[in-house]
Amino acid sequence: MSQTYQARIYVTLRPSVLDPAGTAVQAGLKQMGYDNVEQVRIGKYIELALNASSEAAAREQLEVICDQLLANPVIENYRFELTVAVSASELGD
Repeated sequence: MSQTYQARIYVTLRPSVLDPAGTAVQAGLKQMGYDNVEQVRIGKYIELALNASSEAAAREQLEVICDQLLANPVIENYRFELTVAVSASELGD
């Protein structure tokens, strides 16, 4: 029997990679008077639901999905959070 899992995936540039978008946001913040912001890094946030036979199988699928599509492992790091999805009927709606 398969279970539905909710994944929250965070993709960020590796620390050694320049982030021109982050630099632009930081400059904009400085122009707005926020001189106390020292560094801005821009990333991606992705949510997805997937069905898998186990949490281990879901984690394996997510590793492949992230490595092959959602992140560029050469310049980006990623991490994800995985939880069992709760249906509306389980919430009592």
